[in-house]
Amino acid sequence: MSEAPHGAPIKTPGQLIAAVIAGFGIPVAIIILLAVYVNNATRIGAGTDIEQSVKERIAPAAQVDIRDANAPRVYKTGEEVYKAVCSTCHAAGTAGAPKFGDAGAWSARIGEGYDTLLHNALNGKGAMPARGGTSPDDYSDFEIARAVVYMANGSGGKLAEPAQPAPGAAASAGASAPAAAAGAQENAQAAAAVAALASVPQATAAPAAGAQSADAAQAGKALYEQVCQACHAAGVLNAPKFGDKAAWAPRLKEPMDTVYNYALHGKGAMPPKGGSNAPDADVKAAVDYMVNASK
Repeated sequence: MSEAPHGAPIKTPGQLIAAVIAGFGIPVAIIILLAVYVNNATRIGAGTDIEQSVKERIAPAAQVDIRDANAPRVYKTGEEVYKAVCSTCHAAGTAGAPKFGDAGAWSARIGEGYDTLLHNALNGKGAMPARGGTSPDDYSDFEIARAVVYMANGSGGKLAEPAQPAPGAAASAGASAPAAAAGAQENAQAAAAVAALASVPQATAAPAAGAQSADAAQAGKALYEQVCQACHAAGVLNAPKFGDKAAWAPRLKEPMDTVYNYALHGKGAMPPKGGSNAPDADVKAAVDYMVNASK
């Protein structure tokens, strides 16, 4: 029994050359394809995007943002202002800030009323800077008010949404030179008022029981000139200006006992008794003196 002769698959020099090229070329091609496949994602390492790097290096140091002063302003919602500014502290309760959604932490503050909440937000309180560290150019008073209502209502409050200012009011409140000067003057008046309150002489002892001023009207005038006029003479810190009937009218709609209570225990930015240690009777007499001048 004979076996069939075995023939070599490569019989010519051309076949040998083709086999050698295929033996080296095919693995190399496979390696290149695998490398391209693995590295097909966009590379974000430094210097990988030459065109973008050049654009960043030749970009101007500053840019001018041109706005149409006559275009209607689009106000941000309370939620938008909260997320952009207030959440830095109020989301986690940082630095003593009442945490958003914590009804227990907010209840006492909500009890102080909307006006006090807004005043604290605009002027700062404790570790919180005025306007959350922003400027009126960043967020208007109306937008800050929206954020206050959003946080309060999200934490158990039921405050009404603040009314949107009229378009003319927003335009007239622009950062013009006269407005800036008025703002500077108001800040100076506020500083003077605070300094005046700090320098109010404190009584060393309360008067004996039943002892009253010989002339209540004169005592009221004297206390006004010594203490109250620091704010009420020029209407500083939202205090109703002395003799301004329009400013006093809403307050005089309330019972006088309520007005006395505000003077004795404080309201908004006004400290109890205007920061003095005067007898209750003299404080009431000062209230009567201001009320009589505003009727």
